[in-house]
Amino acid sequence: MKMISRPTPSHFGIYVIDLKKMAYFYQEVFDLTVTDQGQPEHFKHDLIFLSASKEQHHQLVLASGRPESAVFSNVMQISFMVPHIQYLRDIWTKAEKLGATNIRGINHLNSLSVYFFDPENNTVEVYIDMPFYVTQPYGDPLDLSMTDQEILGLTEKKAKMNPGFQKLDQWQNSFEKMK
Repeated sequence: MKMISRPTPSHFGIYVIDLKKMAYFYQEVFDLTVTDQGQPEHFKHDLIFLSASKEQHHQLVLASGRPESAVFSNVMQISFMVPHIQYLRDIWTKAEKLGATNIRGINHLNSLSVYFFDPENNTVEVYIDMPFYVTQPYGDPLDLSMTDQEILGLTEKKAKMNPGFQKLDQWQNSFEKMK
């Protein structure tokens, strides 16, 4: 059992039009594992549970039932944290091959992100945290053709010029005071 000190976001679910297609997309792009699937007795939609971790049964639930006539997604964004910059490049390539659109890189200075629309136009973010805090929202284009060292150097330089700059541990230490 995980130890948490207060309510903590842990997973999310979205309604989809094509359950199999969307499960395949998230499995292939993010290397997620299907942990269970089926239709609960008292719920009229089929569900597919996916996870990237043996520590959590599911981190994403896909549910059938989104109408084909839906032209707008209620999902503001689905975000995936990755361990290093190369994942941003790799996921960009995989997502593009599997039908993602509007792919773009954004440097928030406190994170490096790639955004795109999945095949059903839900906004997906893939990001890596940086060891800085700057006041948000903030976003410059992220050029992933640069080397990791060039990206990190430019990010640190711009972060330190931002009036809201703090080292991440400073910001984290002030977190409880924000309540």
